Amino acid sequence: MSRKLDIAIAGAGMGGLAAATALRQSGHDVTVFDQFEAPAPVGSGLVMQPVGLDVLEQLGALPAAMARGNRIHRMFGHEANSGLPVLDVAYDAPGVPRFGLAIHRAALFQALFDTAMASGARLEPGHRVTGEKDGKLLFENGSAGPFDLIVDATGAGSPLSPMRARPLGYGALWATVNWPDRTDLPRNELRQAYRRADRMMGVLPVGAVPGQEGFRSAIFWSLPSGSHAAWLDRGLEDWQAEAVALWPDFAPFISQITDPGQMTMARYAHGTLRRPFRERVVHIGDAAHRASPQLGQGANMALLDAWALAQALKLAHDDLPLAALTYARARRWHVRSYQLMSRLFTPQYQGDSRLLPILRDRVLYPMSTLKPIQGILTRLVCGDLLPPFGSLAPPEA
Repeated sequence: MSRKLDIAIAGAGMGGLAAATALRQSGHDVTVFDQFEAPAPVGSGLVMQPVGLDVLEQLGALPAAMARGNRIHRMFGHEANSGLPVLDVAYDAPGVPRFGLAIHRAALFQALFDTAMASGARLEPGHRVTGEKDGKLLFENGSAGPFDLIVDATGAGSPLSPMRARPLGYGALWATVNWPDRTDLPRNELRQAYRRADRMMGVLPVGAVPGQEGFRSAIFWSLPSGSHAAWLDRGLEDWQAEAVALWPDFAPFISQITDPGQMTMARYAHGTLRRPFRERVVHIGDAAHRASPQLGQGANMALLDAWALAQALKLAHDDLPLAALTYARARRWHVRSYQLMSRLFTPQYQGDSRLLPILRDRVLYPMSTLKPIQGILTRLVCGDLLPPFGSLAPPEA
């Protein structure tokens, strides 16, 4: 590295904390600004795929994440009315013993936060970013900087990103509940059930949650993006009765929901910045690209962006424009390929079409059981169907 850079990171989410650690490991001065007085994650469970686990390994956050998370070896879904399988992806289908790590956002956040603070990154809470000018971060009250580089990790509502994303028709209700004492569902699989594509529910065994006791699971229920108010008006009993009728194994999980406030509505959008950078500003994670969570890549993409940016700065030394361009090129085709796959897969599992679920069940699923295609689907889920860093060297796990 030719010189030490003074870098500001806007947002203490997964991508921001990962970037803070990676950039500190390269010797830069890093300050993380977050709007909350006590930064914390929003949401329930997610899956760290093997590509994301490789980045956690390099950051030094993997042991803490593994201690709290839960290994999953399979993603399985069935059609509720017929009972027939319509999704079956095993992580070791190509013969390689890999796995995903199901983990609660709070547990992953804590692992990344502790690693970032241990690296020497500084945290400035209570700073709501409103804009940027000439290398300075602007807040509701005042500004900071100028900085050599600003990393925009403020997520889907970024005030720094020019992206105009297209809202998707379906979102999901999420909650975290105890793993029941009595259930036939396995602890090492993500399980889902569908009625056509307009009903989708799932159980993800996420392991431990900081500050809570016992083994926990994330549950979700697909919902049209504009239907949250109607769901609230419907009442819990009617909703629970429908869900259990569709999937009896869901009963011991959903029975723990006694208040609608336990379920958090998540809405999704699709969009990508053609140039995830401008002078002295680089966008990562949801500030740079957004998609549905159908392929389970959201948090992984943010970590991959953070790692790629740190490596690009190393390669470019003190040439910031070259580093930004190198970062963008390194991530371009991986991001675009997963955006395309998300566009293709999502309507088959979340949507109002009557035809696509039939195509899914009668054509695409039978094809997916063929051994060569099984290997492709596994690599798609693992995150390395295409090289995640382009010409940059990948992290060594």
